[in-house]
Amino acid sequence: MRLIPREEKFFDLFEELINKIEEGGELFLDMVQHYEYTEPKIAKLKELEHEADVITHRTYEKMHKTFLTPIDREDIYDLVNKMDSILDMIEASAARMSLYKVKEPAREIIEQAKILNKAIKKLKIIVHALRDMKNAKMILDACVEINTLENEGDIVLRMTMAHLFECEKDPIELIKWKEIFERIEEAIDVCEDVSNIVEGIVLKHG
Repeated sequence: MRLIPREEKFFDLFEELINKIEEGGELFLDMVQHYEYTEPKIAKLKELEHEADVITHRTYEKMHKTFLTPIDREDIYDLVNKMDSILDMIEASAARMSLYKVKEPAREIIEQAKILNKAIKKLKIIVHALRDMKNAKMILDACVEINTLENEGDIVLRMTMAHLFECEKDPIELIKWKEIFERIEEAIDVCEDVSNIVEGIVLKHG
């Protein structure tokens, strides 16, 4: 029996953060599917990114004020830091598409955004399940699925880059598209990083 109860508020913060990330991912997918890079949508994505930052810093503050955390402090820090980075990458991708005056995104970007959203939705499942270690098997299975999605993202990026360097003759356009493609792939990679952190937490405490 614990003499001092664990502080469960951390799980509320994790869930609040992943919900913001999901909202940002869905907005980004909507933007690329409908070729809409208007100021209001870019501003909304920036707002979500800022809200995620606030949640992240609230978690840090809570961690430093809490005597007994539900999971190790370094795991809390790594988890929210990486989760926050997903939305940073999404916002950066959209901002560059607006800055570079992309009129119609390449089909590959839509494919990347779909993979990214699938990975985020899997992350939402495991983050919401994390407060109960009875969900360990389900969490670990979802982590494997996220790894598979990251591999799919790698394949799409390799094919996209090969096509880009073969067909794009304007070096400036090539640089623009290369950066955008790599930013989105980085967001998918960070989803896998988050799942690896969650997997480690489950194996340690499950």
